[in-house]
Amino acid sequence: QVQLVESGGGLVQPGGSLRLSCAASGNIFSINTMGWYRQAPGKQRELVATISSGGSTIYAASVKGRFTISRDNAKNTVYLQMNSLKFEDTAVYYCNQDLLRPGTTSYVRYWGQGTQVTVSS
Repeated sequence: QVQLVESGGGLVQPGGSLRLSCAASGNIFSINTMGWYRQAPGKQRELVATISSGGSTIYAASVKGRFTISRDNAKNTVYLQMNSLKFEDTAVYYCNQDLLRPGTTSYVRYWGQGTQVTVSS
């Protein structure tokens, strides 16, 4: 059984910062790409950022320069440092990790449960 557990969401004022974490646990052989998505009320889920196993990153234009994605492979954890938060960053943030389990040959994408980020004054 594999589980992704997110933490770090909450309420923050505009201009503030939050750091999200997403740790994978269970029987894992290898992890490829990790990423963060978000879904605001009434909107579709959208990509925020991804990081490859080699450390290459991709960011949505709306967060570039404000958010930083990173990973700790020893801890099976991906982070999202969010600075200069804006009202429009309010959403439920979901992490994902592409995991290869022992005895299998294909990576499978697993998702976290989601964590609420609310930017409000």
